[in-house]
Amino acid sequence: MAEFEWRLAAAGEVPAIVELVESAYRGESSKAGWTHEADLLAGRRTDTESVAALLSGPDSVILVAGQRNELVACCHLERHDTYAYFGMFAVRPLLQGSGIGKQMIAAAEDYARREWNISEMRMTVISRREELIAWYERRGYKRTGTMSPFPYGDERFGIPKFADLEFELLVKRF
Repeated sequence: MAEFEWRLAAAGEVPAIVELVESAYRGESSKAGWTHEADLLAGRRTDTESVAALLSGPDSVILVAGQRNELVACCHLERHDTYAYFGMFAVRPLLQGSGIGKQMIAAAEDYARREWNISEMRMTVISRREELIAWYERRGYKRTGTMSPFPYGDERFGIPKFADLEFELLVKRF
C-alpha cells in the first residue's frame, strides 16, 4: 500500500481541497471512482467559502492525506458535546479501492478519540447510496433509520436529479 502524509489541512490548501472534493463527487471525472454522486446530483459539491469556513470554525478540522505533493484524500471533523461529525470525505477517484479510504476513516476516528476524547462518530449519507452505506457498515457504522431532508432549492449542496433524496444518520461507537 502506498505511503501517505497524514495531517491537518492548512488555510492555503482550501482551493486544493475544493478541487479534490469536486473530483470525487461530481462531474464526469468523478465516475472514475465508485463513490461519486454524479448520477444523483449535478452542480457543485462545495466551494472555497464553505471549505474556508469549515477550516476556521471552532471545534472543526479538515484532515488530509498527501502523496507526492498532491492531496489524495480528505475529511472534515466537527466536535460536538458527545460525538464528532464526519463529513466531506473524499478520495481521489483513481485511488478509490486502494485502501486509502479505510486509512482516512481510521485516522479520523483516532483523531476524535485522541484529541477530543470522543467515543462516537456520526455522519449522514444519501439513503439511495446503498453501496456506500454498506462500505461504512463494514467499518462498524450502524444505520439508525433517522432521516433528514435533502436541502432542495439550495444549490450549495447540488442540483438534485431525483425528488426523493434524503440523508440517513449512521453512527459508530468506539
